[in-house]
Amino acid sequence: MAEPKLNTSTEHVPAGEHKAGFPPFDAHSFPSQLTWLVIAFVLLYVLMAKWALPQVGGIIESRQKRIDDDVAEAGKLKAQSDEAVATYEKALADARANAQAIANQTRDTQAAAAEARRKTLEDELNAKLAEAEKTIAATKQAAMSNVQGIAEDATRAIVERLIGVAPSDKAVADAVGGALKRS
Repeated sequence: MAEPKLNTSTEHVPAGEHKAGFPPFDAHSFPSQLTWLVIAFVLLYVLMAKWALPQVGGIIESRQKRIDDDVAEAGKLKAQSDEAVATYEKALADARANAQAIANQTRDTQAAAAEARRKTLEDELNAKLAEAEKTIAATKQAAMSNVQGIAEDATRAIVERLIGVAPSDKAVADAVGGALKRS
């Protein structure tokens, strides 16, 4: 299939026939093209000015209003959250102070109870110690009184064993009494 050939020569084309150029660039059709351009421009301008631009403007205004409302709401919520944080921090500080006061009070109460128990135990121990000292003194006194008797018995037994004759009770008592007085 053969392709049609474009006429690229500069030869003269008779009137009524078109040269093979681009039609909008044809100088003969400029006035009608300019007329339709003005009509289309005015029609598009009126359409844009009366219908499209007010709608776009309304959308932009509504979006701007929504953005402003959202920013105002965010500011309000931020203020509320700041207030809540301040309230929380105050409550936390109050709770810490209260816990410290309770701990101090408990420590003081326990220290007072421990001191009372210590004094009670100390008093009981002192009473038991005094009782034990009395018992020791009584036992010592009894032992000391028995010592002389035991010493006399031991002395009599030793002397009798050594010399074979039992000494008199008075001589043994005088000898043991003299020895106890020296010590």
